[in-house]
Amino acid sequence: MQAILFCRFSYPAEGGFQLDHDSVAARRDYLYAPERMEQRLALLEHLCLPGLKAQTDPDFDFVVLVGTCLPSEYRTRLEHLLSGLAQARIVARDPAPHRQVCQSVLNAARRHVNQPCLQVRHDDDDALAVDFIARLRRAVSDCDALVRGNRLVGFDWNRGFTLRASEVNRFEIAETVMPYLGVAQAMAVQGGVRQTMMNFAHSRINRFMPTVTFTDQPMFLRAHHDFNDSRQRPNVATPDFHAPTLDHVEMLSRRFAVTADAVQSAFAPFD
Repeated sequence: MQAILFCRFSYPAEGGFQLDHDSVAARRDYLYAPERMEQRLALLEHLCLPGLKAQTDPDFDFVVLVGTCLPSEYRTRLEHLLSGLAQARIVARDPAPHRQVCQSVLNAARRHVNQPCLQVRHDDDDALAVDFIARLRRAVSDCDALVRGNRLVGFDWNRGFTLRASEVNRFEIAETVMPYLGVAQAMAVQGGVRQTMMNFAHSRINRFMPTVTFTDQPMFLRAHHDFNDSRQRPNVATPDFHAPTLDHVEMLSRRFAVTADAVQSAFAPFD
């Protein structure tokens, strides 16, 4: 079954952000600000891509949506970073309504639209465990009857870690256990179904389909920084951060193919 990881890299959609802008032009100015772009590229390189390159099951497609208006400097740097991941390809689209364009790109990425597929939403500042694709396929196999009996089935791994820069330590870490967070989350989509992972708010997929949640292993890393779209609203909770232990450093390497030096480099442009 085809597995598609879908990533929006600073795509200036109409809608789709918790931070509002008055126009597409204002959104482009925000997304393509040099400080922000340096941050996103560093997080992509040092946090996001290592785990994808180290997947124990390399049978997946990594589709990266960008705007046709992405400045050439950043497009070139993005292409360079993705050149080391054979499964990656960039799709450029003009600014358009968020769900509409994401649905279009995801369906176009399907090799056989009348065959079932797996879809994963993945942000460029997050990381997946090296066995995520393998665990996803095993979960779908274990839930075969459920998957076959429903148009859409959600799969959610709710245990992971959040990382942030630190002026005292190399970085700080906090365990995160939260269902439907939107990272390490997937959907099994039946053949012929045109709805996609991106047609649903990640925190509400259990309102529209059966879902299965797993909590046994850490399956994601999230970067905590000033440009998190999910942190732009007031009264957002802050995890209980602390300095990483040697066990944390070993876990980052074993589960995510990320070293402590890499985490520090990911945050270097804005620490």
